[in-house]
Amino acid sequence: MAGSVMEGYVRILYRLRWPIIIFSLLWVILAAAGARYLTFSNDYRVFFSSENPQLLAFEALQNTYTKNDNVLIVVTPKGGDIFVNDSLALIEELTAAAWKTPFSIRVDSIANYQHTYAEGDDLVVQNLYEDAHNLADADLARIRQIALHEPLLVNRLISPDGRVSGINITIQLPGLDSAAEGPMVVGYVRQLVAEVGERYPDIDFHLTGMTMMNAAFPEAAQSDMATLIPLMFVIILVLIGFFLRVIGGTFATFVVIVMSIVSAMGISGWLGTVLSPPTTSAPTMIMTIAVAHCVHIISNYLQSLRKGYDRYQAVRESMRVNMQPVFITSLTTAIGFLSMNFSDAPPFQDLGNIVAIGVLSGYLLSVTFLPALLMILPVPKVSAITHSTKMMERLADFVIKQRNRLLWGGGVIIVVLIASIPSNELNDTFVEYFDDSVQFRVDSDYATENLTGIYTLEYSIQSGQSNGINQPEYLQTLEAFANWYRTQAGVIHINTLTDTYRRLNKNLHYDDPAWYQLPHDREMAAQYLLLYEMSLPFGLDLNNQVDVEKSASRLIVTFEHLSTQQMLEIEGKAREWWLANAPAQYQMVVASPTLMFSYIAERNIKAMLAGTTIALVLISIILIVALRSVKIGLISLLPNLVPAALAFGLWGLFVGQVGLALSVVIGMTLGIVVDDTVHFLSKYLRARREQGMDSQNAVRYAFSTVGVALWVTSLALVAGFLLLSQSAFELNSGMGLMTAMTITIALLADFLLLPPLLMKLDEVRQR
Repeated sequence: MAGSVMEGYVRILYRLRWPIIIFSLLWVILAAAGARYLTFSNDYRVFFSSENPQLLAFEALQNTYTKNDNVLIVVTPKGGDIFVNDSLALIEELTAAAWKTPFSIRVDSIANYQHTYAEGDDLVVQNLYEDAHNLADADLARIRQIALHEPLLVNRLISPDGRVSGINITIQLPGLDSAAEGPMVVGYVRQLVAEVGERYPDIDFHLTGMTMMNAAFPEAAQSDMATLIPLMFVIILVLIGFFLRVIGGTFATFVVIVMSIVSAMGISGWLGTVLSPPTTSAPTMIMTIAVAHCVHIISNYLQSLRKGYDRYQAVRESMRVNMQPVFITSLTTAIGFLSMNFSDAPPFQDLGNIVAIGVLSGYLLSVTFLPALLMILPVPKVSAITHSTKMMERLADFVIKQRNRLLWGGGVIIVVLIASIPSNELNDTFVEYFDDSVQFRVDSDYATENLTGIYTLEYSIQSGQSNGINQPEYLQTLEAFANWYRTQAGVIHINTLTDTYRRLNKNLHYDDPAWYQLPHDREMAAQYLLLYEMSLPFGLDLNNQVDVEKSASRLIVTFEHLSTQQMLEIEGKAREWWLANAPAQYQMVVASPTLMFSYIAERNIKAMLAGTTIALVLISIILIVALRSVKIGLISLLPNLVPAALAFGLWGLFVGQVGLALSVVIGMTLGIVVDDTVHFLSKYLRARREQGMDSQNAVRYAFSTVGVALWVTSLALVAGFLLLSQSAFELNSGMGLMTAMTITIALLADFLLLPPLLMKLDEVRQR
């Protein structure tokens, strides 16, 4: 901006400083009013777009059969035996009470398992047991014998050793208010277990299932919002105050941060944005940019005061040197976050949009409200020179003296770490989104180790014709598929209709074990199934396994802990087996939440790479135009690209697993990284063009004018994000750690790599 234009702009700011401050506050209040329209969704389905093929397949499967969102109550007697009167009575009591769970449509346990047996020519279908308190020892032994030899129960509702059992509550939420419906279910079950636990102190309880996982997401995010994120704000402000040593400047920074966050969340409410666990990190990201703007403007303001300028002149000089870089960084940062709209996960799209709004709001406040506020705050007492300034001067001399070694050494490090990027594997384990301090993680791990797993694959095996499931060929294909899965590593349980057909065939042949086989006649199989269905009580029918037309059946495979990569591998093997062994007329559809999460990280990172590439092209064009140099604009790409690449290289060396949380880090940190580069380059070019300095003195000038601001901003942000990395929620902890690494590398690149590059470019030009 030309000097006369800037002079006029600052003069207006000075004359209208009070109206600007009042108008800014009123505008933020108006924007904040939209926060009342913000809603929060804790359904894991929010991670998937409406066009996501795995989500579409899953919804189609659930529309064919009953829903399978669930709460699993795991029961463990301290005596080590389920088959005693008290333990069986507890399961019976819990089963009855579980039917009162809000939105429950089915409850399964060993108590209401529909045991079948022959009585003459009749088929008897009844609960496995009733009135457990009065069961005799012989009855207990009979119940144990039946339960531990029933494929539909073992490793699903009873452990093979009879030590642990489960009550599975199937939930079908209306979907009218997801923020309230899920917590109603979870609250009821927790209260139920607490009340029953008081009467049965010798029994331990664990709660898991998809509905409990839905509750764990917002609970973990809200825990961070209440503890880590406020503490992170405090640490960043304390560090800024310590380095700037100006109370008024720290206060101004705090006010701009709060106003930027409040306005962004409020505007998002006006736009109808639905919040979700990933969007809870939006205030943190908005804060990073607002902090950077404030520190740069206030730092130059203080430098001008040290030179003897009065308050008006200091604000004018600070705005003169910062107006362009602050605008460029705001624009490029907004583009970086808007690139998150390429994400395949809607919560990350919302996150990008909220932060982009916050970035633009922060920019407007930084160039209007902040300088106006500085003009009314008391002029701080500043020393002529600070320790930080001396440190920057020594660092500049070191970089100039060692520029060739830094350039070559940095090049070697870049090559080595970039070569380590392929060591990263696209992998996730969604239960491990929570660490061991989260009760859901503890309970899920316990359930997997002692009873059954939470990772499933669900298949709809379609015969292609009405009543086709009764065909002997269909049943044989279904059983062969189930038997193939039973040979695969990590499989805990197979829930298949063929086990029911086998049992019914044996029952209707006088319980002769020799007839525990699939029926060989279609009509006989149909009669078995009809007779069985007519005998089942309400709520325990076969709608969860068989479609209305009897043309398809559901097969559910339950696994131990599986990573997303392992899930994709086993699903691929199953598809290959089906194509090689199943008759062509039978179709297989596979879906499950586990499979959806397995695909999302891979789809998301591919989409984000495309979005980041487009963002980089746009940012490069902006930098070339703004800096008025093609060479400088192209050179700036290196310190902009290197930090994220090196961070992923380090991650590949020490961790090696990239999941959903890290798939958005490049787009998210791009704007923060560009901020450092633009401020350094703008000061360097100002020294070259306005003051006629050579490259070495221009580097010294850049370090002296912007070095302290970059150092303070980066240190404060790294400290804050390292604190966030201590979160029990992996979406926050992984993102916090990777962001801290990226910001650190960005600072090192701008201090140790960019200046040698600029000096080398100047040497080449001179030669």
